[in-house]
Amino acid sequence: MEIVSFHSIWTLVIFVCFIVIALWAYSGRRKTEFDEAANLVFADEEKGLKKTGEDNK
Repeated sequence: MEIVSFHSIWTLVIFVCFIVIALWAYSGRRKTEFDEAANLVFADEEKGLKKTGEDNK
């Protein structure tokens, strides 16, 4: 097997892996999990606002 063939096959394998990861990331079944993960940042802010609101009373 020549090095050019190896590089061609390796490029094809990497491309297929990229396509699989992209399909996994944008699949509809994962949308709810990704939405929950995206909102985790705001969950801490809401807790912090409640604490400061109670301290100001």
